[in-house]
Amino acid sequence: MVRSVLVAIPTLNEAAHIEAVLDQLYVDLPDCNIQFVIADGGSTDGTVDVVRRLEKQRDGLSFVHNPQRLQSAGVNLVVRQFGQDKDVLVRCDAHASYPRGFLRSLVNSLQGVEADSVVVPMDSVGNGCLQRAVAWVSDSPIGSGGSAHRGGRQSRFVDHGHHAAMLMESFRRAGGYEETFTHNEDAEFDCRLRALGGKIYLDTDIRIEYQPRATFAKLARQYFNYGKGRSRTVRRHPTSFKIRQFAVPAFMSACAAAIVLSPLFPLLLMVPAFYVFVLAVTSVAIAFNKRSACGLLAGPAAFTMHASWALGFITGILTLRETQWQPDKAYRGLGEAV
Repeated sequence: MVRSVLVAIPTLNEAAHIEAVLDQLYVDLPDCNIQFVIADGGSTDGTVDVVRRLEKQRDGLSFVHNPQRLQSAGVNLVVRQFGQDKDVLVRCDAHASYPRGFLRSLVNSLQGVEADSVVVPMDSVGNGCLQRAVAWVSDSPIGSGGSAHRGGRQSRFVDHGHHAAMLMESFRRAGGYEETFTHNEDAEFDCRLRALGGKIYLDTDIRIEYQPRATFAKLARQYFNYGKGRSRTVRRHPTSFKIRQFAVPAFMSACAAAIVLSPLFPLLLMVPAFYVFVLAVTSVAIAFNKRSACGLLAGPAAFTMHASWALGFITGILTLRETQWQPDKAYRGLGEAV
């Protein structure tokens, strides 16, 4: 039985969002002791002032400064300082939107399945035209590559998903997050958790919404970092590499090589031409299905995501050093024995 829950919310310049997120999370709470902790990485937009004000108004809300700034370090810090007597750790994102009773649903799911972690699908939503196009293509096979937590509709045990709730004992046993990871720390953690016998359950009845990046430049930067982070995880956990992840850098490299070699072998242009055709068909199909001209940006958005992820992954493979993880040398992000 779950008696206590620790909710960790890492922030950095989230003054415009943090109060709304807390309003959503505080609705229909589970019948147990709950501690909310904001771990701020040095915000300069007034986030700290907002949280300090809310701290006086809400029961069970605390604030800590996260000197390492990264989300991975922030969650670990919250666990170190507040997790000693907690049964469950919930990780929330200040950029997401949460349904009514989100925490209650997580606790019920965690108790209802024999799992160490419950992960949830992310449904992309957008306000601007590009955001909507990114959201639509992200939840399609060409955008998500079949990732279960991107618009997934079938609850099942998975290798990885968007982190929501974990048994505190399991989080500690796996060593917490790797605090040097700027991206992909959740997937890297899941590799360690599974290697130690942990089970991860995707509950598609519990869904969150998030807004994609609003410009092509921000989208490219985001996916470059995603790809680079995944390369670190693959180097540390080689068995975690999926064919769909290999397909992106391999195909994008093939397209680039075909263009370079096309003066000598013109037929090679059929490779990038086929890719452009698929993107064009995707754009038209999404625009038609959504009854919106914004869908025509889905193809360019998908190209940005594919090319940036591939470039980030290849850059990481070529430039980052990483030691393969072994269970007897588990990362101890919480400073504890595994």
